[in-house]
Amino acid sequence: MSRQAGHYVETTTTGETVKAFVPSSLPPVPPLERTPKIQDMLLSADAAIRELKTASDSVPNPDFFNYAFIRKEAVLSSQIEGIQATLSDLLNFEADPERASADIQEVCNYLDALNFARKQLQDPKGLPVSLRLIKEMHKRLMKGVRGASKQPGHFRESQNWIGGARPGNARFVPPPPAEVMRCLSELENYLHGKDQEHPLIRTGLAHVQFETIHPFLDGNGRVGRLLIALLLEAWNLLDSRLLYLSLYFRRNQQEYYERLSAVRTSGDWEGWTQFYLTGICESCGEAVKTARELFKTLERDRRKLLNHKKVVVPAIRLFEELPSHPVLTSNQVVALLETTKPTAAKAIKVLMDAGILQETTGAKRNRVFGYKKYLDVLKADVGEL
Repeated sequence: MSRQAGHYVETTTTGETVKAFVPSSLPPVPPLERTPKIQDMLLSADAAIRELKTASDSVPNPDFFNYAFIRKEAVLSSQIEGIQATLSDLLNFEADPERASADIQEVCNYLDALNFARKQLQDPKGLPVSLRLIKEMHKRLMKGVRGASKQPGHFRESQNWIGGARPGNARFVPPPPAEVMRCLSELENYLHGKDQEHPLIRTGLAHVQFETIHPFLDGNGRVGRLLIALLLEAWNLLDSRLLYLSLYFRRNQQEYYERLSAVRTSGDWEGWTQFYLTGICESCGEAVKTARELFKTLERDRRKLLNHKKVVVPAIRLFEELPSHPVLTSNQVVALLETTKPTAAKAIKVLMDAGILQETTGAKRNRVFGYKKYLDVLKADVGEL
């Protein structure tokens, strides 16, 4: 099917005249064609989301997994932008804030932006998915890091471009600043309007539109990926925090860029939608597998601990804290258990003797302990994040 997804306008920036792309408003015209392949993928994606919901509902405390998956997503989404931080780096920093770095701060900002937005959606008086919420997320994302000088929390008032050392050899030039607010307002109207298209497909269309508008001077990719997660929740597609697409986009980064480009050059929304729904299916399947493995690991180690000859109540209490503190220090254990240092030390020793906790620094002071088997499951699909 042939369609125009937008039009080009000439604009001048940094002394060069270039053609900037201005997207047409959503939904696509003519409408997205539900090809047999897309229909099959949509049914598969629906089924995959239902399976993920079931897996999340079947565990006693889904927040255990939410903690881990959110951090995994924050690291992956940041790595796509070239930020050099691993999941271990992040968890070690949370256990010992003295291990701070510029890259870790960027990942922490991502967590802050996501948690802020989710609280807004859950609060009856909070912000809906809107331009205002997007700006507030961006302000938190860029606070005190690279790009902090590029108008955090404000839509751009100058021309940007993607790829290339200058506008003239850029891979893509988004709308000129005079068109940005109109394009964003049309996107916001689409998000709050009625559309006969399936909400899953709509989340994919909205992501492309946001990335095409590229409304900030920096941080657009991360905000665009956050937008997918928020729409899945706001439109009641998934009430869990287990599904994120950054791993799929990173694995298929070249095709991701090609699919975005094909929408802009030839209106190929069908190719993008098929790619996007495939990502939903794969990401749900991997999340289900990981959640089940985490649960099995916890249950196996819980039984091992309860059968340990030296088990004590503080050790049991500490074990129950591990899913949300898989890396911790002695001082953290004191605070978590609200107990004394000797009691905390005994709880740690029991868990180490049971083969659950491992000391990770090799030091005699300021030691850090990790729930290695739990972390290994999280890293299994991508190695060390």
